Amino acid sequence: MSGRAGFGGRLARLDPPSRVGALVGAVLLVAVGTFLLAPELVGYPLVAAVLVVGYGLFADQATTVRALTLAATVVTVLVLALITVYLVAQSIPAFRTMGPGIVLKRAPFWNPDSGLFSLVPMIWGTVVTTLIATLVAAPLGVAGAVFIAEMAPDWARGLLKPAVEGLAGVPSIVYGFIGLTLLSPFMSTNFGLPTLGSLLVVGAVIGAMALPTVVSVAEDAIDSVPSAMKDGSLALGATDWQTTTDVTLPAAFSGVSAAVLLGVGRAVGETMAATVILANVTTLPDPLYDVFGNTITLTSLIASQYGIASGTQMSALFAAGVILFVTVLGLSLGSQYVERRMERSFGGNR
Repeated sequence: MSGRAGFGGRLARLDPPSRVGALVGAVLLVAVGTFLLAPELVGYPLVAAVLVVGYGLFADQATTVRALTLAATVVTVLVLALITVYLVAQSIPAFRTMGPGIVLKRAPFWNPDSGLFSLVPMIWGTVVTTLIATLVAAPLGVAGAVFIAEMAPDWARGLLKPAVEGLAGVPSIVYGFIGLTLLSPFMSTNFGLPTLGSLLVVGAVIGAMALPTVVSVAEDAIDSVPSAMKDGSLALGATDWQTTTDVTLPAAFSGVSAAVLLGVGRAVGETMAATVILANVTTLPDPLYDVFGNTITLTSLIASQYGIASGTQMSALFAAGVILFVTVLGLSLGSQYVERRMERSFGGNR
């Protein structure tokens, strides 16, 4: 009773906007806590939250929206933290069983019957397909972005930009099916491959999938370069191409690099295309650099085996998720480092 009275007294002493924000924040916090601790009772605080938010929007819209955005931020961070903790916790049995061998062990690699769960072939398959996808998406994506932003006439840009953005919405299973039914038979027929799937086909398909993302984000970065910088370069006698290569692209480098890293991130995390095209081969290609091999990736391992996994095998799949998580986190930190270096080099925000 005294606690409620104390809270009520502090609430009464607040000015009306702060009171509304405190009420909205408190009810939302209770709703989130109930969902995490007693989900069967979440309906009651959820109804209360809807009523309080409705009252807040009527009484003080700005304060309520500020409280809602803060609550959304807190919930997002909390959910990501819980996912990370759960992912790591579920992977511990596999790391405890295999030790460093989970990423270092030599053949045999993956044999659930014998309790072997080395992820070396899957890591190698992910690295190779990501490199191939980057070689496809990075140069073609940046070139396409430069053409749309700097060279294409207005009518062509009006057609190309929506078309590229529309390609980004095509489901990955469609790309995978095209790779399986068209590219894989072509490679098998003309190169005499023993199996339909190959790392080269998967890398090319994933690179094509990442192209719209790279083109769209890089084009926005290039288009946001101030026109005064371009006009100054042209006024000094530089050609359009020299202005693009020596002024526009360096000024937009952080945005362009972010576009490429987004494409790489999609390549690393792509699941369905790799699962559809690749066979369930858990060995390294021979020789190791053979891009026509059929080694499984980390994502396709999870997608193809989670339905039959249990015990340590399921934990090994979570360990594959941890490796993917750390990889994407490293890419994100690397992009931020590159952006800061470029900001210091150019003395601006780009």
